[in-house]
Amino acid sequence: MSDATSAETSARKCPVIAIDGPAASGKGTLSRRLAAELGLAHLDTGSLYRAVALLLLRAGSDPGDGVAAASEAMTLTPGKVADLSKDPALRNDATAAAASRVSAISAVREALLDFQREFAEQPPALADGTPAKGAVLDGRDIGTVICPDAEAKLFVTASTEVRAQRRLNELQGRGVPAIYENVLEEMKDRDARDSQREVSPLVPAADAFLLDTSALDADQALHAALTFIRTRPAFKDL
Repeated sequence: MSDATSAETSARKCPVIAIDGPAASGKGTLSRRLAAELGLAHLDTGSLYRAVALLLLRAGSDPGDGVAAASEAMTLTPGKVADLSKDPALRNDATAAAASRVSAISAVREALLDFQREFAEQPPALADGTPAKGAVLDGRDIGTVICPDAEAKLFVTASTEVRAQRRLNELQGRGVPAIYENVLEEMKDRDARDSQREVSPLVPAADAFLLDTSALDADQALHAALTFIRTRPAFKDL
């Protein structure tokens, strides 16, 4: 570990779990359950990019416009993100597609870097006012870029076919008409964008625990993650 990394780790008061993985891998559900189980604050970093995308779409701007996207990203505050997270449009397909484009813009990622690191270093209190014991962040580059010194890193994945079926079930559960073949192709396109982009591509951190959830339900995935996390010194007593 470098002197700079050691200094950053010692300066941070709370331990961090970094969770990365592709769409519909189950990392969001897992992250929320880990946070609840261990008393950690949770940040879905993908919601930040969705928030920027939604603001752009509502302003009639092109999600690929780097200047406009970076400008919107710099307006985000914890309160603004909290308000947008309650907006149903944040989770629709149009916003998701726009967010995938927005996340490839280096100026946007740079604008959101401090937001995410500050959350990790000084996690907010839990909903009941209890101080958080640490933080869990999930996204695409948490273990590689945002928190490369996180005490526990996981890369959650599943086969493309399984993830497409999960997304199909989610869409149909919301009453959205969808065809498996179309969802599968969209999943493949998104994976390609996320893994091949020049800025912060989706790749496992070298020291990440690889968790394939293809054949696991939510409880099994949680058990596997907790088994790994509790091998890390910072989390043995949580």
